[in-house]
Amino acid sequence: MTISKDNRVDISSLFRLDGRVAFISGATGLLGRPMAVAMAHAGAHVVLNSRRLGPLEELREELKSQGYSASVANFDVTDEDALRAHLDVISKSFGRLDVIVNNASAGRPGTLEDADRPDFEQAYLVNVVAPFQIIKAATPLLKEAARKTRGGASVVNICSMYGVVSPDPRIYGQSRANSPPYYGAAKAALIQFTRYAACHLAEHRIRVNCISPGPFPSKEYLDRDPAFRERLSAKNPMGRTGEVDELQGPLLFLASDASSYVTGANVAVDGGWTAW
Repeated sequence: MTISKDNRVDISSLFRLDGRVAFISGATGLLGRPMAVAMAHAGAHVVLNSRRLGPLEELREELKSQGYSASVANFDVTDEDALRAHLDVISKSFGRLDVIVNNASAGRPGTLEDADRPDFEQAYLVNVVAPFQIIKAATPLLKEAARKTRGGASVVNICSMYGVVSPDPRIYGQSRANSPPYYGAAKAALIQFTRYAACHLAEHRIRVNCISPGPFPSKEYLDRDPAFRERLSAKNPMGRTGEVDELQGPLLFLASDASSYVTGANVAVDGGWTAW
């Protein structure tokens, strides 16, 4: 927090990430991209992760063209050896890791009827096991960063409203966007792991929270069934679906010193979906 010569407090500085290093998985996806951009704009060096190299490089160059700092970590988050190799790069380059955003996800749309065991296994591997491996392997770097900042280090797990409530099968129509049984089950597990990690890492000044986004439909599904958005909106207290940039503020709050006394929280960014 910055205090000016006339003793006025610059509250906005609490949300800044200047000099910090942030890692985000699934950085080029629908939700990952705006979150990566937000952290870069807030002053962080952002380590962009995805399995797809081309989109990663495009995002890195886009950020650099705007004067921001970013690098690429092209690997599958389920590959523990690749994870450790890239954390070693971060350690040698920066000596710290201030923010982790576990955003990578997996799980094809589907229903109870067409779900099978491999779907559950893959969903848990990407949505639960991978965040666990990332947090565990990165803990030394997070501890180092925590010693250098007022609010400590921060981990933000991207969960889902469907980790809290069941999807309503009546709203999906012909969109083929049906949320499958393994997706919500995995996200519910991630919410619980968030609480567990928050309690066990608090002594090291490492905060662990999660964001549970609500309906942020992709263009693909809306084009397939234009009425899908209307059904989603009608079920939501705010009467609309979310815009992806509406995740930027909640993320910066949890990633920065603005949330220095917040850990173990699940922040619903769902327009009130889970409130009724």
